[in-house]
Amino acid sequence: MALLKRIRASTLMETMVATVLIVVIFMIASLVMNNIFGNTVKFATGKSDYYLNKLEYQIKKGHLQVPFSDSYDTWEIEAQYIIDHNRSYIKLEARNPANAKEAQRIIPVQKPNENIGNP
Repeated sequence: MALLKRIRASTLMETMVATVLIVVIFMIASLVMNNIFGNTVKFATGKSDYYLNKLEYQIKKGHLQVPFSDSYDTWEIEAQYIIDHNRSYIKLEARNPANAKEAQRIIPVQKPNENIGNP
C-alpha cells in the first residue's frame, strides 16, 4: 500500500507563481532566439559570397570583362581594375543598400599591361 500514500498538494498561489515564472522564462527565451535568427537572416552574406566567388573565377579565367557592375538579389556588385604604386589588382565590391552591409575581394593581377577580361 505504499503507492496509495498521499502527496502533499501545493497551494493555488504557489501554482500561479510557478506558472508565471515558466511563462516569463519561455518569453525571454523566445525573444532571444527571435533576435538571433533575425540578425542571422538580416546580415547573411552567403549569397553575395557565392556570387563573388563565381565572379572571381570568371575574371581569373578571362570570361568576364572588367569594369563590371551587376545587381544580384539585393546586392549591388562592382568590379574595377586598379593600378596603385606599381601594383595592379581587381577590386570586387558588393554592397547591400537595405542594411548597409559590404563585402570586398581583391584579386591580384600579374601583368599590369595585360588586357584583363578579354579572352
